Amino acid sequence: MTILVTGGAGYIGSHMVWQLVDMGEDVVVLDSLVTGFAWAIAPEAKFVQGDCGDMALVGRLIAEHQIEAIIHFAGSIVVPESVADPLGYYLNNTSRARNLIEAAVKGGVRKFIFSSTAAVYGTLEKVPVAETAPLLPESPYGRSKLMVEMILADTAAAHDFNYVALRYFNVSGADPAGRTGQSTAGATHLIKVACETALGKRSAITVYGTDYPTPDGTCVRDYIHVSDLVAAHADALRHLRSGGESLIANCGYGHGFSVFDVLDTVKRVSGRDFTVVLGDRRPGDAIAVVASPELIKARFGWQPRYDDLDGIIGNALAWEASLSRRNQRE
Repeated sequence: MTILVTGGAGYIGSHMVWQLVDMGEDVVVLDSLVTGFAWAIAPEAKFVQGDCGDMALVGRLIAEHQIEAIIHFAGSIVVPESVADPLGYYLNNTSRARNLIEAAVKGGVRKFIFSSTAAVYGTLEKVPVAETAPLLPESPYGRSKLMVEMILADTAAAHDFNYVALRYFNVSGADPAGRTGQSTAGATHLIKVACETALGKRSAITVYGTDYPTPDGTCVRDYIHVSDLVAAHADALRHLRSGGESLIANCGYGHGFSVFDVLDTVKRVSGRDFTVVLGDRRPGDAIAVVASPELIKARFGWQPRYDDLDGIIGNALAWEASLSRRNQRE
């Protein structure tokens, strides 16, 4: 049996594909390559370029490859961009996911793992946040993901279909073996941008808001290493294969770092200083977003291996340097 990974040429998806290959799984990757890179896909996986919302294409892949489970990463992820282009986000994140889920049901795929987001919670009154907290997303991005969670719940109630939706916190770092990492040009992830600035790829980095009610005035986030995140997906797959019921769970470490904490760490780990510009707040940014990971630890036995900001940034810096060498060769 084969695992279909949508968005498997992207940042998190490519790490998942390598993880599955390392586990000895047969993998098919479906990616439009709008933001992904074919070279990031493990060579053992079969790659198909296409739209995950194309039900006819997905149906053919399910039948041809005897797809057992779908892990769905494809989507758009930038909060301010979603505020400017809500219809684009509802199309890419919600409508295409809805089509993918229908194709899965029609093709007899009973296991589905979905990349959701902490943005479904909105402004948090209490951190760390548990899965039982009110769901009040404040951006089209968060709402587009919450809608998919609702579609999955309704589908599971009506069909022989189980799912795990993992609510990501701030995914960071790169494969410790150096096989893949965050490669998208113009990325907005803080650690990615800070590493690019430290290596001279950007002239400066902007801090968006220094007047938040936090210890140093900047936003606080729970940064989870991408390798720990994909390990959680592997745990979710084992859970569904063993007959486990549908589940929604946070993926984070349970503690956060401020923007200034991250910038100071990047400077220290890289040994390089760089220019930091202080800017205004951005629409849609929450004050503090920190996970309670107790549920996923209890239900899956998930045990993070890379919960260390220095290590996360060290891996990100190493990948950024490797990416520079790749771009120079090309």
